[in-house]
Amino acid sequence: MSDAFVPVAALADLAPGEAIDVALGGLEIALVRDEDGGVHALEDLCSHDEIALSDGDVEGCTIECWKHGSQFDLVTGRPLQLPAVLPVRVFPVRIDESSGEILVDPTAAPAT
Repeated sequence: MSDAFVPVAALADLAPGEAIDVALGGLEIALVRDEDGGVHALEDLCSHDEIALSDGDVEGCTIECWKHGSQFDLVTGRPLQLPAVLPVRVFPVRIDESSGEILVDPTAAPAT
């Protein structure tokens, strides 16, 4: 396990279809549990209008910004719906099965 992974929340505190904002150092991260139970971490900032994605709607494996409707793939960070055209940064996630904690690696490279 990489030393870069940091615990950010308990899995029990994140229901399927839910997103929450977590602060990790100077980063604001949207922690998202897709409808199938998978956990994802992405920059909590829509690349179109700097709106918190954690306030958006989760559907399948996407999150939609509430302000203008941009949708992002939770795995890749790529925009799937205009008006956003730039991806958002995604972070690797691990679940510690023994403690039930969600761990995020904040050192992931920025989106390109």
